[in-house]
Amino acid sequence: MNYLFFNESNKLRSGWRIAIFLFVFFLVATFLTILQSDVLRRFAIDPIESKTIYFAVNGAGLLVLSLVLGGAAGRLFEDLPFRSIGASFANGWLGHLLLGLLIGAITLAIAVLIAFLCGGERFEFNASDTSSLTASLGISLVVIAINAAWEEAFFRGYIFQTLTRSDLAWLAVVLTSAFFGLVHLDNPNATAISTGNTILAGVWFGLAYLKTRNLWFVWGIHLMWNWVQGAVFGIEISGMTGLATTPLLREIDTGPTWLTGSTYGIEGGVACTFALIISMALIHFLPIKAEPPA
Repeated sequence: MNYLFFNESNKLRSGWRIAIFLFVFFLVATFLTILQSDVLRRFAIDPIESKTIYFAVNGAGLLVLSLVLGGAAGRLFEDLPFRSIGASFANGWLGHLLLGLLIGAITLAIAVLIAFLCGGERFEFNASDTSSLTASLGISLVVIAINAAWEEAFFRGYIFQTLTRSDLAWLAVVLTSAFFGLVHLDNPNATAISTGNTILAGVWFGLAYLKTRNLWFVWGIHLMWNWVQGAVFGIEISGMTGLATTPLLREIDTGPTWLTGSTYGIEGGVACTFALIISMALIHFLPIKAEPPA
């Protein structure tokens, strides 16, 4: 019975540690979501009408929760310092972040280029005043950055890292990628292709984390993929609209849906599939040496 719960080092097994983390996370997250919605309504801010504010507040809360609980679980169960979560300003974090931003933007551009060359998409400049455009680009960058950060802190944070420390990196990639795809099933206009691509994106992010063993690189990739997609090209982000009210370009999607993703965005088409595969190959051959934060 002891073997079922504890490993050779007499520490609680990784599966139980993850289960406890998830139980506490979802319990607190549920309470936090209710509290945030109540606070927003007290300020006469409707979460449905003010989608941008809601996403920013909700994402910030989940980001703090993911980092704090992940750090606390690491300390409690494995006596690890907080920096083990991979979000500290160490080990070349800025270089990793900038490289991630570059790769995220390039990967999205490859997906769009594939769709464009195949005749499925074209773009035109959005006729809008400079102030509206600047505000949209800036606000959307902040909101998307917060939400990309919380998703990475959760999916590539304590859960992923606990399995990796148990020499189960392959299982960490498989489980978190499947979970990542599952939570996007309720997104507007989701399809079988979009779900498959979201799972593949989870693998992409997982490999990116393993390349550096910190969250900065993968956060940069995730952030720039979403921001360039929505704020620059004017494409739906996983079926969601409104995060960038005045994008730089206006998308004209002529399909077919299996290629461009149509109303789900580029992630719903095979143009995205090919771009992700190309990017994973690029990341694999990058001359970066992983440096565990702890």
